Amino acid sequence: MVAAAVIVPCQIKAGWLKQVKDSKLLTPTKREYLFNHIHEIAISVGVGEVSDEIVDAQGIVKATKLAMKLAIDRLSPPPEFLLIDYLLLREVPLPQKGIVNGDSLCFSIACASIIAKVSRDRLMVELDSSYPGYGLAQHKGYCTQAHVANLRRLGPSPIHRHSFHPVKDMVSRWP
Repeated sequence: MVAAAVIVPCQIKAGWLKQVKDSKLLTPTKREYLFNHIHEIAISVGVGEVSDEIVDAQGIVKATKLAMKLAIDRLSPPPEFLLIDYLLLREVPLPQKGIVNGDSLCFSIACASIIAKVSRDRLMVELDSSYPGYGLAQHKGYCTQAHVANLRRLGPSPIHRHSFHPVKDMVSRWP
């Protein structure tokens, strides 16, 4: 689980700004392009990672909140207010607003979405060499047909989240 937090200046003038949107709506090439530009203009960027063990033990929502808190803790200077995609972080003592579909409606949340997605994709490329045969560099760990086929052939790796389907179904049957 990877989350990001970004502090952006109030006024930015750049030709690429209108291209920023929910990371899921961008191509990998466009995300990489925007990732670099966001880093150039950002006052601060923080990335938080949570292991598959924590996701399995605590659930996706708690793990997401933990990754978000870690990302916020890595911001310097610290933020004064949080705009968060959908959730609220009650354990963070800052004023905040959770925005439903925030990565589609809010520039700073979309920037954080891009930073998180590119960071996660890069992590999957790195993990591909440690766990060959799964195709992590290609599908980035998402549940594609190729990923499921590799899981059936090799069984789950130590980095697969055992609480998620189809891994959850395989774990009970795998020798």
